[in-house]
Amino acid sequence: MVRGKVQMKRIENLSSRQVTFSKRRNGLLKKANELSVLCDAEVALIIFSQKGRLYDFASSNMQKTIERYHERARETMVDNSTELQQYMEHLKHETANMAKKIEILEVSKRKLMGQGLGSCSMDELQEIDSKLERSLENIRARKAQLFKDEIESLKARQCLLLEENANLREKCRLMPTPSATPPTQRKERGNCSKNAQNSEVETELFIGLPVMRCS
Repeated sequence: MVRGKVQMKRIENLSSRQVTFSKRRNGLLKKANELSVLCDAEVALIIFSQKGRLYDFASSNMQKTIERYHERARETMVDNSTELQQYMEHLKHETANMAKKIEILEVSKRKLMGQGLGSCSMDELQEIDSKLERSLENIRARKAQLFKDEIESLKARQCLLLEENANLREKCRLMPTPSATPPTQRKERGNCSKNAQNSEVETELFIGLPVMRCS
């Protein structure tokens, strides 16, 4: 029967936990003994149960093995301390080098800005002049590139606007024109206006004798 994988967590059942502890403890002590015999290793094993009961195994004297362990631990601490001290010295050296580089860069920056040139020789001034010329060439090249990119962008925008304008012209040409007013309607409107004026004249109030009018 295949044994299932045991989940690594605390066993809640007390009796099952005690049984498992007993089996695993005996197995661990057996493995420690086998390791010391087969490999000629100095092995010391100490186990405390949940109730504080001690179980141990030592291939030689337990006390000597513990003292040897403490001695080795102190040596390791000293080695680590030495390595840490060497690392700190290395960091201090790197920090000093970085500070010197920063100072040199600051002096060079001031000279490029035209400051602190009194102590410069002719060769140093010539070198500064050459650096400035190269910087100006790079700046002008970058400026020309930006202008070129802007011109290309404006040309592309101009083509887009011309295309939109042509489309709008085509749409306006295809739209139907409004029809003129028919002559009959204009004539009727004229007659209505004339009749309105005549009605206004005929309804005027005359006071006095009637006036003879010639037709």
